[in-house]
Amino acid sequence: MNYYAAINFRLALHPFHLYEGERLDDMVESIREHGILNSVIVLKTDDGYEMLSGHNRANAAKIAGLSEVPAIIKVGLSESEAYVYVIETNLMQRSFAELIPSEKVAAMAVHYDKVCCQGKRNDIIRELKILNGEEPDDTCCHNGNKLKSLDVIAYEYGFSSRNAARYLRLNYLIQPFKNLMDENKIALLAAVDISYLTEDEQKMLWDIMVRQGLKIKPAYAEKLRKESGNLTEEKMAEILEALQIKHSDGNAGVSLKLPKTICNKYFEGMNSKQMASVVEQALAAWFEGKEDAVV
Repeated sequence: MNYYAAINFRLALHPFHLYEGERLDDMVESIREHGILNSVIVLKTDDGYEMLSGHNRANAAKIAGLSEVPAIIKVGLSESEAYVYVIETNLMQRSFAELIPSEKVAAMAVHYDKVCCQGKRNDIIRELKILNGEEPDDTCCHNGNKLKSLDVIAYEYGFSSRNAARYLRLNYLIQPFKNLMDENKIALLAAVDISYLTEDEQKMLWDIMVRQGLKIKPAYAEKLRKESGNLTEEKMAEILEALQIKHSDGNAGVSLKLPKTICNKYFEGMNSKQMASVVEQALAAWFEGKEDAVV
């Protein structure tokens, strides 16, 4: 099978980042020397094949100059079942602790929302362990007792039930906020509160943050969560402005509200510092003109 011509990558189904740097280089070198020892797993679709397991091997094989890879072909899987292969194979290859926050969220969410403690998931995990030469075991129970879904997730990943619930909420974040999480640029509790905003409200908040160069503090996110469902962009901007004044150190000056048309016309793409600089220059020129007129 000519893999790169026949198999389509659907990266939306794959929440994990591909290997980079030394780890990728080592895999490429290993494939050049030994080939691919473990087959990738693909799903037969109407328009070709979809990668379920082996994204990194396929990427490294392509870099190594291979045009074909050995593959196990699956048919008739539901989206939930296909996602189990994606999540479980990645967790078998790298520990949960190695994952970045958005990857941890994706792994926990798929277990909880789609297949947690279902027999089909156990069958798939059993198959994957056998393929890896491991002894399969029962992963659905703890000490022989059935647990609630959230407790199962908490136990599997070493969280308290409360923190597990928080992580599961983060799956509702739009991608820009997940990126902030991965870059450690937003506090966990703030991210959790933002996850309760609707998708449109999150997009509005992101636009305001980019436009103003604003960093969201936990207190800001908590207030916005309480107002969720009644937020317009104007109301959100007013709330954030009031909170900034309340939490300022007294040297932040005063806030100036400008119509959106003026912001789009003169300040598009600028952060708050750049906007302030333009305003200062414009005011200096205006007052200088007034003085010249008086003279």
